[in-house]
Amino acid sequence: MAMPDPTLKPPASSNQTYYDMMMMTPPPSMDHDMSFCQMLLEGPEPAPIESVPWYCICSHCKGTVGPKGDHGDRGPPGRPGSPGRRGLTGYPGRPGYTGRPGLKGQKGDEGEKGGFGPMGFTGAKGQRGYKGDKGDMGLEGRAGEQGLQGEPGQCQDPCQSIPGPAGLPGLPGMAGPRGLQGGQGGPGAKGEKGDMGDMGPVGQPGAGGQKGDQGVEGACNCQDGADGVKGTEGPPGPKGDSGDVGLQGEKGTIGDKGDMGLEGMMGMPGPCSPAIQSAFSAALATIFPAPNLPVPFTGILYNMQDHFNPAGIYTAPVNGTYVFSYHLVVYSRVLKVGLFHNFMPVVKTTEAANLGTASQNVVLHLNRGDRVWLQVRDATTNGMYASSESSSTFSGYLLHPDTCDMPMFRNFMPEPIKGVYSWGQMGGPTPPTPPNTP
Repeated sequence: MAMPDPTLKPPASSNQTYYDMMMMTPPPSMDHDMSFCQMLLEGPEPAPIESVPWYCICSHCKGTVGPKGDHGDRGPPGRPGSPGRRGLTGYPGRPGYTGRPGLKGQKGDEGEKGGFGPMGFTGAKGQRGYKGDKGDMGLEGRAGEQGLQGEPGQCQDPCQSIPGPAGLPGLPGMAGPRGLQGGQGGPGAKGEKGDMGDMGPVGQPGAGGQKGDQGVEGACNCQDGADGVKGTEGPPGPKGDSGDVGLQGEKGTIGDKGDMGLEGMMGMPGPCSPAIQSAFSAALATIFPAPNLPVPFTGILYNMQDHFNPAGIYTAPVNGTYVFSYHLVVYSRVLKVGLFHNFMPVVKTTEAANLGTASQNVVLHLNRGDRVWLQVRDATTNGMYASSESSSTFSGYLLHPDTCDMPMFRNFMPEPIKGVYSWGQMGGPTPPTPPNTP
């Protein structure tokens, strides 16, 4: 078998084939010049693998290898040996599989800042780093320069020397020289975001500028004083007499006739209309009504003639006899309620029981335009209640109107109601005196 020339270099594209050919097992009887291999190893730079003979890198070309012996006992650890000679640069191996991430090691000693290396690929986000040490406090700045000299003083009214105003504060001191810029280190692995550092101490206030020198004494040129302060304005004088009445003006021209007004609404039926009807019935929708106002009953059950206002007021359409009644549920509070006729209480009811009922039924004679409503006494006695299972109602109807031969009850033009919605006073029997009362 012919051996290849050691000095023969294969083309760059056939490195692996050439290496496989060199690693073939040669006949063990051939002798080779090993001094050439020693010269390559002792060279200043490692020789390329393409120019190294196969017998210099062949580890099993010295003869046949015998069977492997038994594993001997582990000897004591020897002393660390001296570093061996630098070997030849081998071919790059295939990339290995990515292993599992190992346990996080302890923080190593801080190394020296290295030189600027080439920019590497962007690595994965590193774990959270340790909190850095607090930096040292900076050096105190230099004292500022001396301030400018103050302006010369001025002569006051009495010609006496007074010290001039204080000089302007001195300029701030110059900043210290900037330190040398350190070399830029290689990009390290990005650590996790550190904890928020402690708030640094408040810096010491800078030294104030030196006080300026006293100004030169001004020359005293005393002259007459300036005018005094203007006095306050006096009170206005008394009002003058009324002037004479002017002459009567000329009569103006007659204006154009105005447009015809809109047709008014139909009036209410007269008091002698026996065929008129009026009735209403409404339920409470808002519990605990406000005092000093009519109680609103917005849940309309019947109001065909529209004589009842949901704000709580019924207006009589004709002179006649009317019947009114209320049935109210009491809950959580005391209830004091009254039936009012034109701001005057007619009947009052007090109910203190929980889930009780306050009721009244009265017959009244009303003139056309009279008003009737319910009203509570105050905010602490307004326990009027309603729910989906309990209803509070207020009802009324015209029993019969007056006939035309009863003029004493007619009131065709009722006066508008004026006044306030007060609780009012109502006559009644005097309650008996309890026994054993002095």
